[in-house]
Amino acid sequence: MTDNDKPTDDGSPKQPPPYQPPEPPEPPEAVGARRGSVSYQEPGKTAPRAPSLADQRAREVARRREREAAEAEYLEAERKRKKRKRILIGTGVTVGVVAVVAVMYAAATPDPVTATCTDSNGVVVEENLCDEDYARSHGGYHSGGFIFIGGSSYRYNYGGTGRPGQKVTGGTYVAPSGNTPVRTASGKSVSRGGLGVGGSGGGKSGGS
Repeated sequence: MTDNDKPTDDGSPKQPPPYQPPEPPEPPEAVGARRGSVSYQEPGKTAPRAPSLADQRAREVARRREREAAEAEYLEAERKRKKRKRILIGTGVTVGVVAVVAVMYAAATPDPVTATCTDSNGVVVEENLCDEDYARSHGGYHSGGFIFIGGSSYRYNYGGTGRPGQKVTGGTYVAPSGNTPVRTASGKSVSRGGLGVGGSGGGKSGGS
């Protein structure tokens, strides 16, 4: 007789224990993992590794080099900007000085005056009749601001206008003073001391 067949204290037959199914065997991968096999974590769930001291130093060196490169680039840009500014200022000063000199020169150099040869009646004649060399070559001479040729006298009118055969209009018979240039209509320079000075026409004329 087994323990299960023995009656209880009250004389009733003893009930068997409830049925319990057997536990399923563990899968091989669980057994391998429990025995020390390598396990893999899912992608994206790997915990970041703390940077080592060497990594930290390398990053600090890289950041310092980036700062130095940026500073060097900024300083070079500033140097070029200042150089361009100095060039522009120097150019402006040069242009300003040239302009001032040009204005002063223009103010100090009066406009040229045209000398027109006339006879004793103020009639315009050919300009070679007021030329001292021409007068000498034709037996004439220069005296007192006049050119004498064959009994006729000629002299320059300064600033007047007119054509040969016409009476001169305007102007004066007093030679301009100072540095005022005097030229005939053909471009010959006329001196104000009685002696002619060769001009662009290649000749020379006397004057008063």
